[in-house]
Amino acid sequence: MLLSLRDVSKSFASGTQALKGLTLDVGAGEFLSLVGPSGCGKSTALRLIAGLIAPDGGAVNFAGDKPETGFVFQEPTLMPWANALTNARLALDLEGVARGEAEARAAEALARAGLKGFEQAFPRELSGGMKMRVSIARAIAAKPKLLLMDEPFAALDEPARQALNDDLLTLWREDGMTIVFVTHSVYESAYLSTRVAVFSARPGRVVEEIALKPPAQRDERYRLTPEFAAAAGRISAALKAKP
Repeated sequence: MLLSLRDVSKSFASGTQALKGLTLDVGAGEFLSLVGPSGCGKSTALRLIAGLIAPDGGAVNFAGDKPETGFVFQEPTLMPWANALTNARLALDLEGVARGEAEARAAEALARAGLKGFEQAFPRELSGGMKMRVSIARAIAAKPKLLLMDEPFAALDEPARQALNDDLLTLWREDGMTIVFVTHSVYESAYLSTRVAVFSARPGRVVEEIALKPPAQRDERYRLTPEFAAAAGRISAALKAKP
């Protein structure tokens, strides 16, 4: 077990209670997707895990020291005045990594994210999918053991989304990361995940956990299989069920 949330609650100054009684385990090396209605606290759960905010009640516990953690937001959040290499280097610069090493690691991360040859391109010169690839490169350049992703592909067209799904799975397999991934898409969660946690409406809590066993190597052909349809059906049924 990598980390656990136990009976976590979180409210905001507006009076909105995002989470109440959230209990969830995250296993080392798994690909866990969080799905649920809009506003049910999925993104809040990610921020609690990242340590960006603190719970009002309950606890977020790590098994041992908190691992190196990367965060990919829904928007790429790139610096518009900086090229792709400089954007991908940002986390390393903040950690005080020597410039030469930081540039080498950022260039490697860009190549692994599918952007070899675009190191000098500025955000205005990149498509939406390419900007998100820079954001992913920035996260993996720091070699995280835990990668948190908050609906990173929601704004992309379907071909770009599917291509990034496949590339993300390759990175996950190669690096042995643990990924916690927020999505509204039943099909995306069924394709990517080894486990899906289904949230209730706000205040959010986990109402069902669905273990999946997709093939290790999968591509667009897997989306046409009965196994994929069955996985998507289970997730969809859990979302429709009354808690």
